[in-house]
Amino acid sequence: MKYRRFGKTELQIPVVSCGGMRYQEKWEDVEEVSEESQRNVEACIRRALDLGINHIETARGYGCSEYQLGKILPQLPRDEIIVQTKVGPNDDVAAFEAAFERSMSLLHLDYIDLFAFHGINDAESLERTLKCYDKAAEWKKSGRIRHIGFSTHGACADIIRAIETDLFEYVNLHYFWIYQENWPAVQAAAARDMGVFIISPNEKGGMLFRPTEKFSQCCAPLHPLVFNGLFCLSHPEVHTLSCGIAVPAEFDPQVEMADRLESPEQAAELVAPIVARLNTAMEEALGVEWARTWRDGLPEWQDTPGEVNIPMILRLRNLAVAFDMVEYGKMRYNLLGNGGSWFPGQQAGDLDPRDLAECLRDSPNAAQIPAALAEAHALLKGEEKKRLQED
Repeated sequence: MKYRRFGKTELQIPVVSCGGMRYQEKWEDVEEVSEESQRNVEACIRRALDLGINHIETARGYGCSEYQLGKILPQLPRDEIIVQTKVGPNDDVAAFEAAFERSMSLLHLDYIDLFAFHGINDAESLERTLKCYDKAAEWKKSGRIRHIGFSTHGACADIIRAIETDLFEYVNLHYFWIYQENWPAVQAAAARDMGVFIISPNEKGGMLFRPTEKFSQCCAPLHPLVFNGLFCLSHPEVHTLSCGIAVPAEFDPQVEMADRLESPEQAAELVAPIVARLNTAMEEALGVEWARTWRDGLPEWQDTPGEVNIPMILRLRNLAVAFDMVEYGKMRYNLLGNGGSWFPGQQAGDLDPRDLAECLRDSPNAAQIPAALAEAHALLKGEEKKRLQED
């Protein structure tokens, strides 16, 4: 395993972290699980540690993940593991405190190495965080938490606003090959010497545990998981990638990725020809002009009639057309309208193209976008989805 300094926390963190939202038995906050499920969780943790992956990440909102981890974490050498949990901010500081105490009681630990405010996704959640921050600072002063950060599924501008408060030592955010819009936020974090943790590069980064044939061909000779990991870590500003596994064997591609990682510069050389092939495939499938300019001048979802999330819908359509990522597109598209601040905006089903003229005035592709949105809806519309925490 390779390690990187996690910003101002000064922790040496493995470039692969053990994410805790896929191996737990249930998405309900229960304290009763099957013996088989508990054995699997403990096998995952043991395998992680055998590989040198000593950063174990979970959250209050991950169902019974904390409960199941709490059965094994106290058995491990405490000074050899880095534990992170996340608690959502609340307008009611007492409720926030109660949620944190619930986490501590389930994990059976005296302190948390990395504590994160979970889901600073917009201005409102940042306000709630500011109300609760003094309480977290108290826990840090007393030694119950060592470092304070935040996780986010928000827009880049909102992430940067949270970073610029200078209250946080690290950030968990999305950044991978199919979604690079948060790069300015990564740079803002690096400018403040913050740790940067990439959320779900394997699943939300394109369902790369089960990649499409076309995407796999473009990534050859690397597995898409290996390519995506090296792409992220080719940036020295990125420190660790969350690998949310369901069974121990799912660590194997991450081991290959870490084995191939010698330096950011070497990783950049490895992925450069693959990035070129992927870009060429996009241009061949979508047309050069569209592939290079589709994002230009698009309104954010708040500024679109019916709050249709045009940038996200077009991205999912592009991936489906260029790389056959229909399953991934359906999974994400059908969260629209159901994801709240975690996946904001609406679908394009009832959109009247005449309503788009004003909001698309700055787009060089305004004439083509209504048809592209209609195509995306026809291709990706399926059963409504909820976030896993709400299933």
